[in-house]
Amino acid sequence: MAARVAIRVTPRAGRDVVEGWSVDAEGRPVLLLKVTAPPADGAANRAVLKLLAKSLGAPKSALRLLSGETSRHKRVEIDLTPETVAERLGAPPD
Repeated sequence: MAARVAIRVTPRAGRDVVEGWSVDAEGRPVLLLKVTAPPADGAANRAVLKLLAKSLGAPKSALRLLSGETSRHKRVEIDLTPETVAERLGAPPD
């Protein structure tokens, strides 16, 4: 069973970092990420997947961008159980 994670990305940040969890306007969990890459030519999307894979200890091939290619708000599917994702990222997926 794959996990799906909502992400809010800040491009052109000072460093690549997973900031932790927040909630969106509807009360759903959102993972906050900052990447140094600019939001051009897919650079920020690649940086997001690379950072997330590293944080999860998973290969980049285990992650797929489901939506949000040109937005700060993205949905990613991860070939790990929701429990594993929650454990490695310090919570959500359910």
